[in-house]
Amino acid sequence: MRYASLPGEFRRRLNRSALSSSQERDEAFYKMIRSIPKGRVSTYGKVAAAAGYPLYHRAVAKFLRGKIGLSIPWQRVIGSGGEIKLRGDGALEQRKRLEAEGVVFKGKRIDMKVYEHIFRTWETD
Repeated sequence: MRYASLPGEFRRRLNRSALSSSQERDEAFYKMIRSIPKGRVSTYGKVAAAAGYPLYHRAVAKFLRGKIGLSIPWQRVIGSGGEIKLRGDGALEQRKRLEAEGVVFKGKRIDMKVYEHIFRTWETD
């Protein structure tokens, strides 16, 4: 059954529950990203998994899109394999911010064995 073919009231309830769960999900992402210390990085996928939403790496990226410049350390979230996924000026700014925190690049990559933050969700408040 397709979403569009569902009865109207049922669709409205689905939309309301999706909204509240996306707010909860975004709060969980925010909490995990804020827990990454200076000089460390994590991937979109690991942030999503630590927040309790495995396979939601794209939702983490979407969440961060609107947060650049705010009080969230967005620069500490990178792509798998240690690469910056932003393009243009955003990528340059992310790299400069990470280097200012002491993260060293090898070409375009970060050595994840050295700089990856390991989430301990039981310690995150």
